[in-house]
Amino acid sequence: MAKQINRYARTKKLLGQILKEMKVVHEGMIQEALATQRAEGGQIGQILVRNGHIDEATLQQGLARQAGMEMVDLGSVHFDDDLLSAVDANTAKMFNILPVRREGSKLVVALSNPSNTAVLEDLRFMTGGDVEGVLAPEDQVNKLIDKHYGGAQDSMKELVEDVVSSAGAPTAVRRGASIDLEDQEAMANSPPVIKLLQYILFQAIRDRASDIHLEPFEDDFKIRYRVDGALYELESPPQHLSLPLISRVKVMSGLDIAETRLPQDGRIEISIGGRPVDLRISTLPTMYGESCVIRVLDRSVVSLDLTQIGLREQELETVKHLIGLPHGIVLVTGPTGSGKTTTLYSALNHANDVGIKIITTEEPVEYELEGIMQINVDDSIGVTYANCLRAILRQDPDMILVGEIRDKETATIAVEAALTGHVVFSTLHTNNAAQAVPRILDLGVEPFLVAATFEALLAQRLVRTICNGCKVSYEPGPDVLIELGLEASELQGKRFAYGQGCRACNGTGYKGRTGIYEMIVMSEAIREMVMEGASADAIHGQARREGMRTLRESGLLAIFDGITTVEEVIRETAEI
Repeated sequence: MAKQINRYARTKKLLGQILKEMKVVHEGMIQEALATQRAEGGQIGQILVRNGHIDEATLQQGLARQAGMEMVDLGSVHFDDDLLSAVDANTAKMFNILPVRREGSKLVVALSNPSNTAVLEDLRFMTGGDVEGVLAPEDQVNKLIDKHYGGAQDSMKELVEDVVSSAGAPTAVRRGASIDLEDQEAMANSPPVIKLLQYILFQAIRDRASDIHLEPFEDDFKIRYRVDGALYELESPPQHLSLPLISRVKVMSGLDIAETRLPQDGRIEISIGGRPVDLRISTLPTMYGESCVIRVLDRSVVSLDLTQIGLREQELETVKHLIGLPHGIVLVTGPTGSGKTTTLYSALNHANDVGIKIITTEEPVEYELEGIMQINVDDSIGVTYANCLRAILRQDPDMILVGEIRDKETATIAVEAALTGHVVFSTLHTNNAAQAVPRILDLGVEPFLVAATFEALLAQRLVRTICNGCKVSYEPGPDVLIELGLEASELQGKRFAYGQGCRACNGTGYKGRTGIYEMIVMSEAIREMVMEGASADAIHGQARREGMRTLRESGLLAIFDGITTVEEVIRETAEI
């Protein structure tokens, strides 16, 4: 369904062309907005509004014409209880929609986002009738949702009861029992199951979750969210609801619901609260049914701004210098989930310019970057990092991102690319920056080639940041000093902080994450050590003598600045 919408979207008339036909802008304004879009990103309509060329009402009219939708003024709509009951509170809030009228058996709903038409299909399942979308100003939609739905929201318990009492849901599924495919599809498409999954997704995205885990066990069914790197468990539905819920996810992502013996991967594109969210789906067969993990890629909670990822002023200037080099390799290292991809995307975003050709090869592409060519690696059909990299070099790039260097072939081609005048960014899994050198040598790259092409090694970790809504200061005790390896004299005039826990952070004391970094810029002395086959410890020692700040020291500075806590820094840097 989402793919069909995307193909249709590519055939639609450009918004700028529509606005010109409406005689509200001229070509010069469009070109000015396009230049801003290339430099800063964003949507061309909002850029035109920001530049003062059109107002929001005119933009909405243009978007309605582009989508082929009727534009309505919600101020003239009479909302009664019967009409409002056609859409439940959770769905209205989640998708920013309002029912505006009935036309026989057809329900007409107002959308604030014309690209959010995928929700109409879900509403057709939920209402059992035809649903048509019209477009309304976002501020009107938001105000009327607050007015008519207010604090109304179904709880997990109520939604589960709806599923259990519905005709399409099983009361129990025995281990190993077979279920008719038609029954499985009926369960997945039943309105109560759709509403329950929408509730789970809405709660996760509202709480800024990066992953949603749907896990069936012998006697229970766990739903867990990962927020800022930590897992939290929701109220658990009955175990027998794992099948219809996971089947619903598979239906939405276009996976084969009849295939439960093999792992499957899929993707869902939805719009939550008026903003696009990309969901990556992974299913895995287990003893008690399929486990499903949903990766949430929400651009609104991830900053791809180089100045917002935690780099200190000197580190930021160094990274900007590296981005501007004519050739060479920059490696970002760290374990899975340490923010390496976000750092590289932020660097590419900073470099992105009409005069620079940038191509990436990733597994998978996480966020789409305007003006950058991005390639999905797929080993099953031979689209490997090495094969992609060979093809990329024939595409006349200036800058290349290789998602990960994990074999000799990829490493060798990356080195060749750097030697032939390209800047190459990539990642490795090592504990600190210096360990990247022996790791690359172990892959079979000659030491003289590493010394000639590598420009910098950047290790990083993510630490949770203290919630500003409940931050309090305190004096650290002697046990803290011992754990951090500090003397009392080193803390003169410095105060530590922690979060007490509040509604804004769901009682955790933390909200968001930031990076701490360790950076080795390849000096002549370090290049000579690489040529001589020096150990990681020796390279680390030389970098320290040249002024490198370790991950633990970067973490201490973040503690002193009141950004994070002692516990976070110790947890992330304990074994380094």
